[in-house]
Amino acid sequence: MTAGAEPDDERDALFLGIDTGGTYTDAVLWSEARGVVAKAKALTTRHDLAEGIANAADRVIATAEIDPAIIRLVSMSTTLATNALVEGQGGRIALVMIGFAEADLDKSGLRQALGSDPVVFVAGGHDVHGQAKALDIEPLETALPDLAGTVSGFAVCAYFAVRNPVHELAVRDLIRQKTGLSVTCSHELSAKLNGPRRALTTVLNARLIAMIDRLIKATESFLGKRGIHAPLMVVRGDGALISSAFARTRPIETILSGPAASLVGARHLTGLDNALVSDIGGTTTDVAVLDRGRPRLDPEGATVGGFRTMVEAVAMRTFGLGGDSEIMLDDQALTPRLKLGPRRLVPLALLAKNHGADVLAHLERQLKSPQLGRLDGRFALRTGVPEALAAGLSASEAELYQRIAREPQPLDKLLSSTSQTATLNRLVARGLVHIAGFTPSDACHVLGLQQNWDADAARLGALLFARRKDGIGRPFAETPEALAKQVYAALIRRSSEVILETALAEDGLDGPQTMAHPLIERALSGKSGIAGVEIAIDRPIIGLGASAPIYYPTVGETLGVEAQVPQDSDVANALGAVVGQVRVSLTAEISQPVEGCFRVSAGEMIRDFADEEEALAFAEAILREQVAARATDAGTDEAEITVSRDIRAATVEDKRTFVEAILTATASGRPRIAH
Repeated sequence: MTAGAEPDDERDALFLGIDTGGTYTDAVLWSEARGVVAKAKALTTRHDLAEGIANAADRVIATAEIDPAIIRLVSMSTTLATNALVEGQGGRIALVMIGFAEADLDKSGLRQALGSDPVVFVAGGHDVHGQAKALDIEPLETALPDLAGTVSGFAVCAYFAVRNPVHELAVRDLIRQKTGLSVTCSHELSAKLNGPRRALTTVLNARLIAMIDRLIKATESFLGKRGIHAPLMVVRGDGALISSAFARTRPIETILSGPAASLVGARHLTGLDNALVSDIGGTTTDVAVLDRGRPRLDPEGATVGGFRTMVEAVAMRTFGLGGDSEIMLDDQALTPRLKLGPRRLVPLALLAKNHGADVLAHLERQLKSPQLGRLDGRFALRTGVPEALAAGLSASEAELYQRIAREPQPLDKLLSSTSQTATLNRLVARGLVHIAGFTPSDACHVLGLQQNWDADAARLGALLFARRKDGIGRPFAETPEALAKQVYAALIRRSSEVILETALAEDGLDGPQTMAHPLIERALSGKSGIAGVEIAIDRPIIGLGASAPIYYPTVGETLGVEAQVPQDSDVANALGAVVGQVRVSLTAEISQPVEGCFRVSAGEMIRDFADEEEALAFAEAILREQVAARATDAGTDEAEITVSRDIRAATVEDKRTFVEAILTATASGRPRIAH
């Protein structure tokens, strides 16, 4: 297709897929008639996401030699939300608990997720039938003036809000009126019971709003500047597409967005119906099962960063393992071993590529020192996020943050005490600061398996790391190449472990506990005594990610199974973003608070009926209206709607007694495209 040419029909219409990962931003142009027309990569620029998006998209448009104005749909997936939860990052928020007690924070990991973020308890909430208790918002009104200047948003969760959200709505309106900050209500995210887990999901959502908002704004800015007037979609955690406006208010639904898109892309690229899909990025490895052509969904909600949310998503196991994983030396034993992740570092090779000779000069200076420094080969630099996200820092955190610049600074010059290391780690956890150091990506540069960044910096980093001592004072490795081979072998071994752990967990076993068994160790190491042990997997592995060709053929050999790394596997996420469908679901509950009264709760609508069939008919009708409107908001104009009923009743002495009914409406369709 030549520049300025118009596509002949909708099968020729060009769609732009973008995936913003922790290290790379990928872009692909695709049409139903021609498949992948062009693809490109650019480094993700966290300080200004628009820059990385523009670089990748401009490259793919230039490669295809098309007028960007003819692009009819833009769709994006991202690992930013997933990575933030894995690394414990996000904005400082306040949680408002309505009708709950302090002890509820100890359930579902809520207190751990909150960390040092403030919480306000308010009397109120509802019972199981949606009947209100007295609401007392005085504690919130007292706290709001102080909170307004120290948090980036609010999470609100009320007791039984899924049966009646009126107290959440009242508190939401008050917070917005007094502070102007974003507010997430728990009933907007889930219709399931279990208040503390709903509160946890709401907290994580509130933390992610600023991050996803920046990503969407950056993308919209780029599209406007290039004259691309097409709908912008975002991949949800179950692989479905939603509009960017929809994603802005529900960023929690984009956790596992990148991995979900990769599953859709893997199925599209290979045609395999049954496979283990493993996608390795810079920060995480995501493993899931493709079963009969569809990704398995987790009915209990996605688990990310150790937290079980109420977000329906692919049954994906996310591990803090990637090409940019932090490498640490477990030197407690005489024979030390390497540990990888879960934290991501900026690879030294990438740092030198972006920041030039100063990085090399500091590494060479450290190498010339006769004394091994515990901070050698490590740098700090600001991530470049807006200053507003630095609200609420302690005095020591603020002082250190002020001394950290956009340009990398060696830690041996920046830090003067051990206590400052903990302060620095807190700034990293807040997403304000990056640490750079030696990573598996650097090891691959040393071995010549990667050549895209600065190999000299990688080699200097390997020399510094190899100087570390084992339990009896010997250097950990004799040469940079020897160290790099150990790092490469450690990543192969860990990648094999996470794939096998996922397979065991999908079979109903305790994955981590089973992996610790000596027989599993013997099978993976290939060592045997009188008895040999082998493990078989019933389906091939599909390896995805830019570095997949480097690692996964060897991973397949370790596990004794075929490992496919399909063409275009490096942009599988971006491809999966444009071949999916919009799909949304809503539920309504019918309860019987007293005999003869059938109460319908459907979102913010509550109505009582004297007849069960009338209540069911009304619930289905209102659900169809609500899901049709939700589907339009999510980005499709031609939704197909299905409604299922789960009616629960008991029969005692031949008399039927209604207990409850749950109706679920699902709307699905292709996203709207520009005309």
